[in-house]
Amino acid sequence: MSNGTLHHYFVPDGDYEENDDPEKCQLLFRVSDHRRCSQGEGSQASSLLSLTLREEFTVLGRQVEDAGRVLEGISKSISYDLDGEESYSKYLRRESHQIGDAYSNSDKSLTELESKFKQGQEQDSRQESRLNDDFLGMLVHTRSLLKETLDISAGLRDKYELLALTIRSHGTRLGRLKNEYLKV
Repeated sequence: MSNGTLHHYFVPDGDYEENDDPEKCQLLFRVSDHRRCSQGEGSQASSLLSLTLREEFTVLGRQVEDAGRVLEGISKSISYDLDGEESYSKYLRRESHQIGDAYSNSDKSLTELESKFKQGQEQDSRQESRLNDDFLGMLVHTRSLLKETLDISAGLRDKYELLALTIRSHGTRLGRLKNEYLKV
């Protein structure tokens, strides 16, 4: 975590959030522009900037402690990222298996959807063809009924004409019989 002033802080729980208070975090190290090696050996500034061996060890000790805290923070954040796995490779293997399973499941689902879509199309085409066949069947049946009706109508017309002819002939005959009976 950095507060923008080149002061870097260690976040103890390894979980940095925007609302973390820098005062609660430990000061990790401060970036300064002091040079440890001077340009000239004999100058007075170089003698002021040179550190004693004890001071060097103290600085190195602090840097080691700081580096330890940084590594501890990194390990905590990695342990949060690993979801309880022992190593990063196991974590990656588990993640790749999960991704592979998700891919195979989505592939299966896609195949299922494709087959259902094809079945739906086939069913629609069968239903459409059945409707066409039913319509054609009804059309043929109506045509045959119409032809049959026309045949019956023609037969009835013939029978009507025959009946009319028979009635006229019977009327003529009855008229003749009446005339003969009345003459006798």
